Amino acid sequence: MPQRHLQLAAADAARLARPSGTGLDGGAVRQRMVARLRAEGRFDERVLAAMASVPRHEFVDTALAAQAYEDTALPIGHGQTISKPSVVAHMLGLLMAGTGAAQRGGLGRVLEIGTGCGYQAAVLAMLARQVTSIERLQGLYEKAQINLHRVALPRAPRLLWADGRLGHAASGPFDSIIAAAGGDDIPPAWLEQLAPGGRLIAPTAAAGRGQVLVVLDHLSDAGGQRWVRSEHEAVLFVPLKSGVV
Repeated sequence: MPQRHLQLAAADAARLARPSGTGLDGGAVRQRMVARLRAEGRFDERVLAAMASVPRHEFVDTALAAQAYEDTALPIGHGQTISKPSVVAHMLGLLMAGTGAAQRGGLGRVLEIGTGCGYQAAVLAMLARQVTSIERLQGLYEKAQINLHRVALPRAPRLLWADGRLGHAASGPFDSIIAAAGGDDIPPAWLEQLAPGGRLIAPTAAAGRGQVLVVLDHLSDAGGQRWVRSEHEAVLFVPLKSGVV
């Protein structure tokens, strides 16, 4: 019975659809979040404009949607969280402040380590020419695919289920690399895949300071190639691990 099949399909679509009428669909709540960040006066306006275009509530569980635009981290399953909006804005702003990004007018080709629910990948897609995002947890990789299909982006990020510590040489070299998990060091593969003029930002252990945001710039001049490291404020990200699960 064809009509019966259509009815089942409609029921499935209704069950999977996000509930409306929560006050989140129109974007006013999202704009207020951005306005609060802008009032702090420390975030890159281009990053704020990108965040104003990405519906964060589409990347969190329905039960937490009402908290999507608060400046707080939220659980996304598998022992992971979506970062606070202010943390996303700060880290992307540091990437945008790189010399290479200023010359390109954007982040260029980006490698993201730790896709999570896909929110930061979506914001990156508004600022970059190409985004490759790696997630080691299959459940989150699949969730991010679903989430990203629900939002309109100028270009879709390429998602990979793989070991983020290895990067992805086939898609590189990268102008920008950003990690959403912290390790004791910066994996050598990331340095190898960071293009000259590129910038990397990652939570990393620092002697006597715990975990801090580390920025590495890959410089290339008459003196050859070198990496310049700077350390920023203390942070607390989930551990950077090898392998896939």
